[in-house]
Amino acid sequence: MTRERYIKLFAGGMILISAFGAYFFNINWIWLAVFVGANLFQFALTKWCLLDKILKSAGIKSEIEQGGSNKHCC
Repeated sequence: MTRERYIKLFAGGMILISAFGAYFFNINWIWLAVFVGANLFQFALTKWCLLDKILKSAGIKSEIEQGGSNKHCC
C-alpha cells in the first residue's frame, strides 16, 4: 500500500470516527472532521502533510516510488 492510500485511509477513518462520535456522544466531535478537512485542503494547496512525512520516515513508498499507477486497481 502506498503513502497516498494510507493518507486517504487515515483521513476517511477520522471523518467516520467524527461522525459516529457526533451522532452517539456529543456534537463537538464534528470538530475532528473540520480539522481533517482543513488539513486535506491545506495539503492540496501546499503539498505538505505531517502524516506523509511520518509515513515516509517509516519507509512507506509513494506511488511514484513504487513505479507509477497501481495495476491492481479497478
